[in-house]
Amino acid sequence: MSEHRYFLHLAFDGSAFHGWQRQPNAATVQQTLEEALSMLLRTSICLTGAGRTDAGVHAEDFYAHFDIDHEMTAVEREKLVFKLNSYLAGDIAIAGIIPVAPGVHARFTATFRTYRYCIARRKNPFRQNYTHFIHGPLDYDLMNQGAALIMSYSDFTSFSKVDSDTRTNICKITQAWWQPVDGELVFTITADRFLRNMVRAIVGTLLQLGTGKITLEALKGIIESHNRSDAGDSVPARGLSLHRVGYPEGTFCE
Repeated sequence: MSEHRYFLHLAFDGSAFHGWQRQPNAATVQQTLEEALSMLLRTSICLTGAGRTDAGVHAEDFYAHFDIDHEMTAVEREKLVFKLNSYLAGDIAIAGIIPVAPGVHARFTATFRTYRYCIARRKNPFRQNYTHFIHGPLDYDLMNQGAALIMSYSDFTSFSKVDSDTRTNICKITQAWWQPVDGELVFTITADRFLRNMVRAIVGTLLQLGTGKITLEALKGIIESHNRSDAGDSVPARGLSLHRVGYPEGTFCE
């Protein structure tokens, strides 16, 4: 019997989760969804996500694929979305279930990912789970110069978790910039792939630049050293959100 593949399109607030990927003795988004789908579909469901998110990181746009041995009609998928949203807690929302070709992969078919990191410039209790509060002056223009400098490189070993099991630290960044949004400072970065902890380490280093702790020349040296200990501390996970995952045109069957 042939299997049918579907993409689960979702968003989640990562505050209560230890990231996307299933872990022993820890609440994760993957485990929560697999258990819900398995119960509702009355068969064991395994999900493969578009990537791994660290504990506390949010996702506005996330995809995961799963296979089942029968085809679901549009009406059946709509009903399943409704049942999932009714069953799940408020920190996970299902936007849709989309049929894809059997070889389409939530992680490896993706062509880019965009992350956003939000810096709060004034204390706001309603945004404390989604921003990192920084008090004092920040040189916004210099931080954008630093972001442009980072874009000119491809080896990001200096911003990668030391014990990472990735085979290569080469990434292609296509956009990186800071902009003020509703009283916050938002860093947006897009690349074909990201290393573990990469965005949070880049933000932490650019904040060192913005507070005058390092210069542009020093930033260049940090990148070229390929040494994680030379870069800045990783900023807290709560300010980071996966903003968008992109796939080639024609990926979705409808």
